[in-house]
Amino acid sequence: MIKCITFDLDDTLWAVDPVIVEANNTLYHWLSEHAQLFVQCFQLSDFEHLKQRALQTFPEIGHSVTQIRLKQLEIGLEEAGYPHEQAVALSQQAFDVFIEARNQVELFEHARAMLEQLKQAGYLIGALSNGNADVNRVGLGDIFDFALNADGVGKEKPHPLMFEQMLHSQRLRPEQVIHIGDNPHHDIVGAQNAGLWTIWVNLDNRVWPEGDPADRSVTCLSDIPESVAQIAAIADHRATL
Repeated sequence: MIKCITFDLDDTLWAVDPVIVEANNTLYHWLSEHAQLFVQCFQLSDFEHLKQRALQTFPEIGHSVTQIRLKQLEIGLEEAGYPHEQAVALSQQAFDVFIEARNQVELFEHARAMLEQLKQAGYLIGALSNGNADVNRVGLGDIFDFALNADGVGKEKPHPLMFEQMLHSQRLRPEQVIHIGDNPHHDIVGAQNAGLWTIWVNLDNRVWPEGDPADRSVTCLSDIPESVAQIAAIADHRATL
C-alpha cells in the first residue's frame, strides 16, 4: 500500500536556473553596497570560479550547496582584503540575502494543484532535495509533511542515505513510497536502488538515457495523480524484507 509520495524540488516543481540567476544578481547587488572591496576584485561571472576554488579547497563540503556558497563568498572576501573574521561575518550576511532570493520560485503549471490533490487523497508528502530550497519559504509548507536535503543528511542523491533516513524517520518500507523527480540518475536510479517506486518528471520530452526506466513517466505535472493511482493499484504485490 502506498503511504508516502516524496518529491525532488528543483526542476521538478519549478525551474531552478532562472531562480539562481536572479539570486546571484541580488547577491552581487548586496555585495556592491556592503562589501565594495569584493566587487572591485570580482565580477558576477567570477562566482563560478570561486565555487570551484571552494570545492577544491574543501572537498568534504561537496554535498552541500549551502556550505559551498558560504565558502565561495568567504574565499572571495578574504582575497579582496577583508580580515578572516569580517569575511566570515559578511559571508553569512550575504548568504542570508542570497537564500531569500533563492526561495522566490515560480511553480510550474499544475504543481500546487497536483500536490493538493495528493495531500487530499491522504498521502504523506515529503521533499528529498540536493538543493537548499525551503518548502516553507517557497510557500508549500502547508502541503509538505517533512523535508530532507543533502546538507542536513550529509550525502546527496543518488546516495542511498537520504532515502534510508526518510524511510527510518517516517517508519515506512520502501514499497510504501513513490519518489518523483526530474533527474534520471539522482532521483530515479537513486530511488530504485533504495527499493522505492518512481515517477520521472520529463517536462521537455527527453529520451530516457539508459538503465531501467522509472515505473511511470509524465510530461505534465497534472498527470502525476493518475500515475500515482496506477502504481498504488499494483503496489500491494511488491514486498521487501
